[in-house]
Amino acid sequence: MPIETVIEPAVEEKTKLSPMHRVLIHNDDVTPMDFVLYVLGEVFHLDHSHAHVVMMEAHTTGVALVVVEPFERAELHVEQSRSLSRPRGFPLTFSIEPEN
Repeated sequence: MPIETVIEPAVEEKTKLSPMHRVLIHNDDVTPMDFVLYVLGEVFHLDHSHAHVVMMEAHTTGVALVVVEPFERAELHVEQSRSLSRPRGFPLTFSIEPEN
């Protein structure tokens, strides 16, 4: 019996990257600035200097960009921030929007 050779067509596999999203911090008049700096450092891993710039931008304009990252990571970071602030009675708020 002859052996048949089967040639399968080449399949190109492309890794689809998760769409990037912007995490925004919103100003409030209740959350202490030192706690905001703590969350930006602890959750988003911003160094103190960068965290201070982000915090002050939110304080003066009402909102500031924190990071741009995949949606799942952004969602996790926002939830971690909420879990740190709500039990302490702080209304610290972040939002997520798609990056254009």
